[in-house]
Amino acid sequence: MPDIHGNTEGIRNHMLSEMKALYETAVPADSFLPPELLAQLCDYSASLNREIAVYLTRYGEIVDLIVGRADHVDLPDVRLRRSERRLSMVRCVHTHPGASGALSDVDISALVSMRFDAICAVGVDEDGRPTSAQCAFLDPAVPGAVSRTELISARRMPEEAWLARIAEVDAAYLAEEPAVTKGAEKAVLVGIESEESLAELRALAQTAGADTVLTVLQKRAKPDTAYCVGKGKAEELSLQCQAAQADVVIFDEELSGVMQKNLEELLRLKVVDRTTLILDIFAGRANTREGKLQVEMAQLKYRSQRLLGQGLVLSRLAGGIGTRGPGESKLEVSRRRIRERLTDLERQLDALDRQRSLRRQDREKRQTPVVALVGYTNAGKSTLFNRMTGADVYAKDELFATLDSVSRPITLPHGGAALLVDTVGFIRKLPHELVQAFRATLQEAALANVIVIVSDGANPEMSAQHATVLEVLESLGATDAPRIDALNKADLFRPAPDALPGAVTVSAADGTGVDELLGRIEDALGAGTHTYRLLIPFASYGLLDRLHRAGGIYRQEHRDDGVLVEMRAEERFVKSVCKEGAKLLGDEQS
Repeated sequence: MPDIHGNTEGIRNHMLSEMKALYETAVPADSFLPPELLAQLCDYSASLNREIAVYLTRYGEIVDLIVGRADHVDLPDVRLRRSERRLSMVRCVHTHPGASGALSDVDISALVSMRFDAICAVGVDEDGRPTSAQCAFLDPAVPGAVSRTELISARRMPEEAWLARIAEVDAAYLAEEPAVTKGAEKAVLVGIESEESLAELRALAQTAGADTVLTVLQKRAKPDTAYCVGKGKAEELSLQCQAAQADVVIFDEELSGVMQKNLEELLRLKVVDRTTLILDIFAGRANTREGKLQVEMAQLKYRSQRLLGQGLVLSRLAGGIGTRGPGESKLEVSRRRIRERLTDLERQLDALDRQRSLRRQDREKRQTPVVALVGYTNAGKSTLFNRMTGADVYAKDELFATLDSVSRPITLPHGGAALLVDTVGFIRKLPHELVQAFRATLQEAALANVIVIVSDGANPEMSAQHATVLEVLESLGATDAPRIDALNKADLFRPAPDALPGAVTVSAADGTGVDELLGRIEDALGAGTHTYRLLIPFASYGLLDRLHRAGGIYRQEHRDDGVLVEMRAEERFVKSVCKEGAKLLGDEQS
């Protein structure tokens, strides 16, 4: 649970605990400030003789509670929206103990600088009862101007009218937002490795919504500690960026906080690195709750270590590459609050991981084998997944089209069943923070019965990409399961004999080789199974359905004492059904 911030000195622990409980308050969408919450704020304010401020979002959440002094409270900047021309999506309500609810000049200054949805002051008498109130809103017609309401009774706040005013002001700012913020950013790409690596960076930038206007390569054995490239090259880059009218400079290497700070001061542009770019793409692609939590964790871990280099990024609230995800407000808070958020994210992800473990145990109990599709990003995994399962998972010719793992059942050539899992694509220099955050999801590949490595046979960098996939699998500990290489996009290339020895050549686009791939999967799954003869007594007839769902039955005979079944299965599965009433009559070794 978040802490109470500001001047908490001298406040008893039990009162702080009570005040923390206010974070759990749900604010209805049609309420500017619930009467119960108002009464509690006024009571605490009078008891402490200190101003208390609360930040409420449009989603009905309390995101901050700040205690000030008797005559003022320091208001931190918290924004849920990064555009400097839009409202912050947060309204501030604060108390004035022993005074009226008239807004001060400091209050108005905070409204203008932090672009609150609204700021409201409430007077509090010595008995903790609200007296008067006043509210103010930004005036979109005049930059820096505000409009104030009359001083009214705090018990009769026109909540509906005030919420409607927020919506009107926000709509006005949206209507006048300049077109440039909606267009693609002009990006300059900088690398020190190779043209091939820069070409991949260009594809990443395009996926993130940027137009590349210039690429710069300075081959170096290792990055310069101050500017990544040499200082002279950085000064030359500054002139090139100015001539290209660039909006952002993207480096193909991971930048330290010092590098980023130096580069931004020299280039006077937003500077991001490859890792930030990949994290930004993931932030835009995460659809499931788990995916969003994983991306936010990765971003916070990475960015919290580089706050030194976030000067220009934090000063620019216009959005764009490097600013999606947890948002600018979470980067400006203290490291302590970031750690609190990370702890909360870990708790939520652990809960989701336990749910996945239960589903995995259920699959194991039903002996449902898992086949994982892994491969370099944009190798065609999702298209192949759709071809094999008949699903309609999002598939597009772009990097990281799939982020959230998806699973669907498939039927093998001889009637067996398996679960096919489509996983997130791998890439060179995959951010360590991302691997750690997505480790639970990637475990689906590590724990699969069979791993199908899908490679883009039409890509000239296929061998290097395949090596990257093997490295990531090694780091995940996915070394025991049988592997099948699938050389995809056969409709676009003529396979070389030594491209990937033993690989199945397939085309997810037209179905070429898919039947052969299914046969190879079936063979790989059968490598750990044996043929068993089982008798299912009528008293345990329900087990028969479980055997059919597991697949592998090739003979079934009804007898007077039950149903005789011959099937291929793993030994542990046979032992489990025998414990539940089945009788083992023999196996292929007997």
